[in-house]
Amino acid sequence: MMKMRNVLLATAMLAAMALLAGCGDTGTADANASAEKFVYANSGAYKPFSFDEGGEIVGFDVDIANEVAKRIGREPVMQSPVPFDALIQGLKAGKYDALVASHGITDERKEVVDFSRPYYRSGAQIFVVDSNSSINAASDLAGKKIGVVKASTYLELANSLTDQGNVTTYDSDVIALADLETGRVDAVITDKLVGLIAKSGSGLPIKAVGDVLQQDEMGIVVQKGDTELMSAINTALDAMIADGTYEEISIRWFDENILGE
Repeated sequence: MMKMRNVLLATAMLAAMALLAGCGDTGTADANASAEKFVYANSGAYKPFSFDEGGEIVGFDVDIANEVAKRIGREPVMQSPVPFDALIQGLKAGKYDALVASHGITDERKEVVDFSRPYYRSGAQIFVVDSNSSINAASDLAGKKIGVVKASTYLELANSLTDQGNVTTYDSDVIALADLETGRVDAVITDKLVGLIAKSGSGLPIKAVGDVLQQDEMGIVVQKGDTELMSAINTALDAMIADGTYEEISIRWFDENILGE
């Protein structure tokens, strides 16, 4: 009887240990499943980089992010739309692993986040309505009303070219460019590629004037000090460029390679 009792006790203890081990495995599995996701964010309001098409956010940035996720062995999970001026704050709060949202690489931003190698290059361009003949260069913007996207690298530039209070900020470049026709603003400073796509794709009666005001390099953004993820992203980008996948994605949206190398 005593021997049988010992056997039953040992069996119960083994079952309990197995149950605890099973719970531990489940927790590890959940953690691994979470780690296998590549959670990224963008504004969803920056055509053709990220924009709503039939209820789905699509665009160049989306395709780049999804390809990067595949190459680093993670499942892409997009958080969009997020207002552009709230993206870095959300990243720092741990809401996302990365931002694939056409962030210009600047010294100011590098103080709080880390950037990948540039994944495309463009520049700040002045756009005006077709009928406007008074603005032909940056020097003509003094005293003019300028539209620009909130928290973009162009906001400080716009403030330096006109009087204080003459700069109107927007959540979307497309809305800003559309306001040229209404006369709410005299000029918009935005990415050259974005403006040209809006002109050809949306039929806006706008034109680019003068040369680009500054050359910009865009990078994928991760939390400060996340060297492991940054290294993986850079390796993926280099491989995409080397094997032609990057160029395929670029041509899909722009009919040309926008890497600028």
